[in-house]
Amino acid sequence: MATIDYSHMTPAEKLALIGEIWESIEADAIPLTEAQAAEIRRRLETLDDDIRHGMDADALEAELDRRFP
Repeated sequence: MATIDYSHMTPAEKLALIGEIWESIEADAIPLTEAQAAEIRRRLETLDDDIRHGMDADALEAELDRRFP
């Protein structure tokens, strides 16, 4: 049961409200699960190598345009 009547809101307004609520939550208020912490550790371990093999935003956009005209 909703405690706030949001039925009159547009989808854009609802998304804006979600964003405001999300941003109001302090980062340490919700603890990570062990799986999430493990994934962060895994990504940090491969970060330097991943950056060397990555591409910038313009190259990515060009690649996506080529693949999905």
